[in-house]
Amino acid sequence: MTTTTALILLAVGLAIIAGLAAYAYTLWKEVQRREAFREDELRRAHENCLANLEIVASSLLQEQVDITEGAWRCKLLLDILDPSLLERPDFQAFAEVHARTQHLHTHSARKELAPRDRMREDRERLEVEAEWRQPVLAAAQEVLKFRRDWPGRLH
Repeated sequence: MTTTTALILLAVGLAIIAGLAAYAYTLWKEVQRREAFREDELRRAHENCLANLEIVASSLLQEQVDITEGAWRCKLLLDILDPSLLERPDFQAFAEVHARTQHLHTHSARKELAPRDRMREDRERLEVEAEWRQPVLAAAQEVLKFRRDWPGRLH
């Protein structure tokens, strides 16, 4: 192999390596951009959940929403933020009310029930609400504290 051929092959090899390095850098920057976008989306989703959670908790405390409905909504929003939040003693009332009332019919399925069945479900729901009223209101108060201290109280 002549020196000229070796130099040409070396130049081609360096050009290929430089091209691959530029492509790798481009891909790395794209991964960084997508990661930043994902983190921003997650932050905005958390902020929306927290704002809704604060509204529902305030509505519960001001008795603008039924205990069952408020507990369900708080449970759902806490579950979206982090499912392990419902294991905290402060928020377990939401999960408990949900567990005790999830079999009850809602919306159009409720309308299709016979009046006797609807009254039976209403009575059951009111019993759960009476039993869990204070724990749910205490949990709603804790939600407001949690919201104020976010994200420090997340874990």
